[in-house]
Amino acid sequence: MEIILDKHSANQASVKIKLNEADYQPKVDAKLKDYAKKANIKGFRPGKAPVSMVKRMYGTSVLVDEINNILSSSLNEYLKAQTFRILGDPLPAIEDADKIDWNTQKDFEFSYKIGFVENVDIPLDGALEAVSFSIEMDEKEVDNTIENLRSQYGKMTNPEVSEENDFLYGDLKAVDGSFEKTFSLPLSKVDGRSLKKFLGLKKDDVVELDPSKIIKEDLAGVVGVTEEEAAQLTGKFEFTVKNINRTELADLNQEFFDKLFGEGQVDSEEAFRTKVRDIMSENYNKELKVYSDEKIKEQLIAKTNLDLPETFLKEWLLKANDGKVTADQVEKEYPIYAKQLAWTIISNELAKSNEIQAEHEDVIEKTKDMIREQFASSGLGAQLEASMDMFVDNYLKGNEGQNYMQMLTSVQNDKVLAFVKEKAQAKEEKISVDKFQELLAN
Repeated sequence: MEIILDKHSANQASVKIKLNEADYQPKVDAKLKDYAKKANIKGFRPGKAPVSMVKRMYGTSVLVDEINNILSSSLNEYLKAQTFRILGDPLPAIEDADKIDWNTQKDFEFSYKIGFVENVDIPLDGALEAVSFSIEMDEKEVDNTIENLRSQYGKMTNPEVSEENDFLYGDLKAVDGSFEKTFSLPLSKVDGRSLKKFLGLKKDDVVELDPSKIIKEDLAGVVGVTEEEAAQLTGKFEFTVKNINRTELADLNQEFFDKLFGEGQVDSEEAFRTKVRDIMSENYNKELKVYSDEKIKEQLIAKTNLDLPETFLKEWLLKANDGKVTADQVEKEYPIYAKQLAWTIISNELAKSNEIQAEHEDVIEKTKDMIREQFASSGLGAQLEASMDMFVDNYLKGNEGQNYMQMLTSVQNDKVLAFVKEKAQAKEEKISVDKFQELLAN
């Protein structure tokens, strides 16, 4: 057997494997003898058929199987011994395989395309601008959230006269045209300059309007039509009020607290406000951590500047998905895939070179945290903890073990990022919700 590596560029190569009869024939003969011992062929007692007959019947298929086994194991061992990192899977040259004559050929040559990266140099000390953000809660944000919760859990009423923030259920009709639509108009969506004409209305009142002027945002969504239909909603229309809907805010009482957080978890307005603030802070800080981590990843990817084999990877993605995606889809999604791949390479390299390892106990604890978060508002704290081991075990065994591997990868990424932040001496910075929204918008 002969294996030849031919590098075409800094990240793509071909591997040729040459086999002669001595490489495969002993294994083929052994497999045919084993077949003969077990074969049940008409006219012969079980296991008594001549090897020559078994060879005529099964020789080609056994030859193909054994050569494929030799190729697979030999190629894997050869690539493992290389210093570069293989990306994706080797792609066999199909056109070469189609030319093989399995019945007469004795010597074979197979070719594979591979993509790889080498010399992964990751800058850390002093090269990164790492910031760990945390939220500084504005009491106005807490007030707005409490108002929204009271509205969400409030009681629906049907007053006789409309007021600000009501919903007007009625019929919209074009004065000149055939358009008609019944829908619920939220007055919170009406432009402030036009709001006055919708206040003080009663059932069966008619209002003249131009929908395109009074509803400035998401006209299609508010009216319940397509974007194309919404583009035609301009000019003179009439809206006839059929009903007025109003949500009365829920009282800040024990029944409301129990609905939100579970029985007895909050027992006063002060405790309720503290709980809401804490949950908001926790949620924002989780988002901020994701944001901070992504920015660090982007810097590492940019500074490491990996030379990925784009042409090879696009071909491999197309074939690996076996008809589930088109070439256009691969082209469109490739930048996202390339970013994820680059981070995986960097994370694995940092973990390997700095002996960072995700332990089984870390996976268990991270899974417990995930489950607690999912059940956070259920009020099942004690019952959940009593059955936690069962929940964790069921989740990690799910998806044929893929859930465990994904959680293991997540733990490693967390540890790698913590290591990077420590090396980069990440700065701590508190920011407001408005500042966070600005960061997300940029």
